[in-house]
Amino acid sequence: MEPRRVFEAIVYVLRTGCQWKALPKEYGSASSVHKYFLYWKQSGVFVKMWRKGLAEYDEMENIAWSWQSIDGAMVKAPLALEAVGPNPTDRGKKRYQAQPARRRSWNPAVISRERGASA
Repeated sequence: MEPRRVFEAIVYVLRTGCQWKALPKEYGSASSVHKYFLYWKQSGVFVKMWRKGLAEYDEMENIAWSWQSIDGAMVKAPLALEAVGPNPTDRGKKRYQAQPARRRSWNPAVISRERGASA
């Protein structure tokens, strides 16, 4: 398989979110494309492409490397619970409920049946 076609197939899977097995036949064998993906990932091809892409974009648009921001929706704030308390939607949840008064913690799908009856 030619590398350009393999790369197009990988981008197709990553953009659409489809499973590897659902890859259209026009891209070739899904298992072969997946093997290339794993090999390229392990050998750092995608990291190198990302770095080259950033360097090229920096030349065109001059990225302000000294100032960057991140949206709070991208990562969890590890100290937020200490600062603001628990999430209001979690306050009403019953965390520790007593087990039912039966002998086992799980219940069968059929509560009871006669021995002679079929399941």
